[in-house]
Amino acid sequence: MKTKWGAAFQVAAVYVGTVVGAGFATGREIVEFFSRFGIFGLIGILMSGYILIYMGSKLMRIAASIGAQSYEQMNEHLFGRFFGKLINLLMLVMLLGVCSVMLSGAGAVFEEQLGLTKSFGVFLTIALSLAVMAVGIKGIFAVNTFVVPMMILFSLILFSLSVRLPGFMEQVLFIPYAEDGWKAVVAPFSYTALNLALAQAVLVPVAAEIKDDNTVKWGGILGGLALTLILLASHLTLIMLPGFEGFDIPMAVIMKQLASSLYGIFVLIVYGEIFTSVIGNIFGLERQIQKYMTLPTVLVVTVLFLICYLISLVHYGTLLSILYPVFGYISLTFIILLWMKPVPAK
Repeated sequence: MKTKWGAAFQVAAVYVGTVVGAGFATGREIVEFFSRFGIFGLIGILMSGYILIYMGSKLMRIAASIGAQSYEQMNEHLFGRFFGKLINLLMLVMLLGVCSVMLSGAGAVFEEQLGLTKSFGVFLTIALSLAVMAVGIKGIFAVNTFVVPMMILFSLILFSLSVRLPGFMEQVLFIPYAEDGWKAVVAPFSYTALNLALAQAVLVPVAAEIKDDNTVKWGGILGGLALTLILLASHLTLIMLPGFEGFDIPMAVIMKQLASSLYGIFVLIVYGEIFTSVIGNIFGLERQIQKYMTLPTVLVVTVLFLICYLISLVHYGTLLSILYPVFGYISLTFIILLWMKPVPAK
């Protein structure tokens, strides 16, 4: 079957836009899982890249072939009906937690980088999300197809500037001391498990809508490659920032130091990435809740945003460093079963 490359690139953009959320775009997530482990973090990124390419593609191919309309159906296919329902309940909690991190990250952008209040950033994000969600899945496609290429471009610009800094290779090969150094071994698996388990909230309905196996397969491959490229470029940039663990948005701090003329645009791109993830998560959650009870979409989305807002009041860095690793370990079962499950034959 002929691959529809336009649709494949759109799927890839949605994949990248869903995974590259607040933690990824700001650099905090990459610091937490990889950069603080030095050369071992770099090895972990390469392993993660392979898993994101292979598993992301497989996830969407299975979803398209079984016609899964939501992550609930996907999890029941992987875990069976009884355990699938338990996993879906857990996913609901995880998606709410991650959406709260996204909102907190949006507030952190306004607070740390723009000198405005965190509350202003959070409420603006909620208002814009409601506007885009009114358009539906086409709105998610439109936002991602603009923001994702810009994110890749800026990551490569920062990387090209970092490579020229003195002591670059020394930093790449550096092995820092970390009390929890054992996490460097688990990180590639917990990181990809977390991101794929959560991304299915958006990727499953998208794959079901596209239907074509070759298109979703190449969408997954291209999306995984783009994510690997951004991960590598971001890591090799972050390690050149002294004390990178002390910043909420280290990528913006580096941009301010290395290319101040592009700083304003970059902050907008980072915000755009956080924004696409908020939309993606709320979209997935709203679809899931509608399976259990028929309620007006506006009511469901409003209640979801209210819960996420209350959790987002916790400091962004604290919220991410606690929730993301825990959710990553919980998601390991998901990625193991996804790896074991064959793509159903047509």
